[in-house]
Amino acid sequence: MSVLLEARGITKQFPGTLALDDVQLELQAGEIHAVIGENGAGKSTLMKILSGVYTADAGQIFFQGQPVSLRSPQEAIALGIAIVHQELSVIPALTVAENIYPGRLPTDRLGMVKYGELFENARRELARLNVAVDPRAEVSTLSVANQQLVEITKALSRQCKVLILDEPTSALTEHEAETLFALLRRLAADGVGILYISHKLSEIFALSDRITVLRDGRYIGTRITAETSPEEVIRMMVGRELTDMYPEKSTGRGEPLLEVRNLRLPGQQHACSFTLYQGEVLGFAGLIGSGRSELMRAIFGADEKESGEILLKGRPVTINSPQDAIDLRLAYLPEDRKAAGLFLDMALKANIEAASLPQVTANGFVVPAREVALAREYIGRLNISTYGPDQEVRRLSGGNQQKTLVAKWLAIKPSILIVDEPTRGIDVGAKREIHHLLRQLAREGVGVIMVSSELPEILGMSDRILVMHEGAIVAELAASEATEELIMTYASGQENGA
Repeated sequence: MSVLLEARGITKQFPGTLALDDVQLELQAGEIHAVIGENGAGKSTLMKILSGVYTADAGQIFFQGQPVSLRSPQEAIALGIAIVHQELSVIPALTVAENIYPGRLPTDRLGMVKYGELFENARRELARLNVAVDPRAEVSTLSVANQQLVEITKALSRQCKVLILDEPTSALTEHEAETLFALLRRLAADGVGILYISHKLSEIFALSDRITVLRDGRYIGTRITAETSPEEVIRMMVGRELTDMYPEKSTGRGEPLLEVRNLRLPGQQHACSFTLYQGEVLGFAGLIGSGRSELMRAIFGADEKESGEILLKGRPVTINSPQDAIDLRLAYLPEDRKAAGLFLDMALKANIEAASLPQVTANGFVVPAREVALAREYIGRLNISTYGPDQEVRRLSGGNQQKTLVAKWLAIKPSILIVDEPTRGIDVGAKREIHHLLRQLAREGVGVIMVSSELPEILGMSDRILVMHEGAIVAELAASEATEELIMTYASGQENGA
């Protein structure tokens, strides 16, 4: 195979951070090349340099053997290098066809869009990739998976030779991910070079031809996937053996902390009831759309409840808003940390204190010494990698953003902690840290509810597992009896096969 894209000696400095230090990478035509590393390793920064979003401070990029200078995404696209970011850039109110051809709509001499030609061009591009999406459909009506396929179709409609994908399956179901993988394999067979970033090692080993590992902004090495192992790759990523991913489980449980009785959400047919005990990790499993997140949001007061009752330590309580929940020392880490959990443009200290302002204020004013002390306490406790409490949260890696969100809620000293997809999009090292933190909180008497789509995580962390299907809790499983097959039997509504 010929070399399509090569980076040599790439260095990039941001204020207070050396993001990349003399990094190299080679992509061949027709290969799927995974780029992995812990959060903050420099993966996304390197991809943004290769796609023209950032400019390197030092180093050289070669495209098909020729040195190139990429000063904008437009220049990269003109060469045939396209990127699909983790945060999709589709315009929901426009049609699929309009999203595939932004700024390139076919027009007549009067400047009017020739929609018949536009839809036919889009239909042809979608058919070429076996993407079963109506080009006339509004993008807002599509699933996240199909929106992602539209983004890929847009990139390939420009005849791109290099396709960069950053965490493409972070919000996809297993079936949707397999559809994406089938498309990527067809593209590679046609000679497209694919750079693939993911924290999911199972995906990496199922999909890629080679793996390049970055650590702390430096190039560690490249391996042929078939000739290496997950254990070797993890050692390269973290610089050490990574054992005991899941801590030892609890041997007992305390008194009931939270009781949910016949809680029904608007428009739901089923009511849900369950009990959370002091010192346990209670896992919620189910397919995407099963109602797990909606149930948690209703308990926290973020969404309306049609009927039902919530008791804390045996006492009925009213939770009509998140502030009601916070006042009762109930904390909730939402599934989407960027959209619903963090203030990305604000400082780390402002995010940590956001739910516990009384701790850092006096007479209605923030006391700087208190907020810095609070921030430093949790930066140290959670090992948040930052140059200080004043750093903007958007400048942190995904794993450190997640730790910041955890810090925000730990600062209220919760008795109940609900975490929704707590390790989505973060590396194995940060996952291990969060797993051990959740178990330590449980040992301290906190009741932890964990929603996760990763069955190994549910099995590894939970003392009990509740399985949801179509808005109902359909099974309760003890940790000792639960298996992936049994959970999926209930989650897919096939109880008779259990």
